[in-house]
Amino acid sequence: MADLITVDDPDDPRLSDYIGLTDVELRRRREPVEGLFIAEGEKVIRRARHAGYEMRSMLLSSKWVDVMRDVIDEVPAPVYAVSPDLAERVTGYHVHRGALASMQRKPLPTAAELLAGARRVAVMEAVNDHTNIGAIFRSAAALGIDAVLLSPDCADPLYRRSVKVSMGAVFSVPYARLEAWPKSLESVREAGFKLLALTPDEKASTLDDLAPHRMDRVALMLGAEGDGLSTQALVAADEWVRIPMAHDVDSLNVGAAAAVAFYAVTTGRPEN
Repeated sequence: MADLITVDDPDDPRLSDYIGLTDVELRRRREPVEGLFIAEGEKVIRRARHAGYEMRSMLLSSKWVDVMRDVIDEVPAPVYAVSPDLAERVTGYHVHRGALASMQRKPLPTAAELLAGARRVAVMEAVNDHTNIGAIFRSAAALGIDAVLLSPDCADPLYRRSVKVSMGAVFSVPYARLEAWPKSLESVREAGFKLLALTPDEKASTLDDLAPHRMDRVALMLGAEGDGLSTQALVAADEWVRIPMAHDVDSLNVGAAAAVAFYAVTTGRPEN
């Protein structure tokens, strides 16, 4: 059972995990190094625990203590009860959901470990917007993507904004980082995957024509918002694929495009 501790000093060192949550650069540097991430909101906290992440501490406004009582009774980590004003002074924003938890990260698997048991994977290149990362992971979880591979310069899926947008789906889909880009794509191909580069280029085959759902193993490559996949990534791909557009729309947001493409590559997928 956790200790419920009332804190009224924003400089209390016990709240250090929650300092400056809106300072993106600070959190990017600090969280992976210290092995922590922040889960925001009741549902996300519960999903993180269900996924096996260990809780370091929890920060609750007073009205959320009763809501989270079962969690408080189950975890050994300290729980800090604070006023909404103090929570805002510590974190840098108004904590609308009233509940935050600092969670311990797990070691990431290797790409080879994930590929060994997968049939459908998403590969992201330089996707550094946390909202897009969260949206893509949510679609990946909902539509049956087995794993996600990230280029070295992709944003952190466990950054607070990514976790929140995904509604905790980042805990459901295993992911790994590819150490060398785009050289590591060759190891994906060697594992038996067809590398499909999603691009609006008219030279690309449509998803309907290519019918990737009939392929045995597919790795769908997604690029950053605006820039799309790099020339090097496009050259490394086996096929270029596109989503047909109407009404002179040239492309979709990468999060929306990912959802459409995930459905196309997973519908009717081969049974294990």
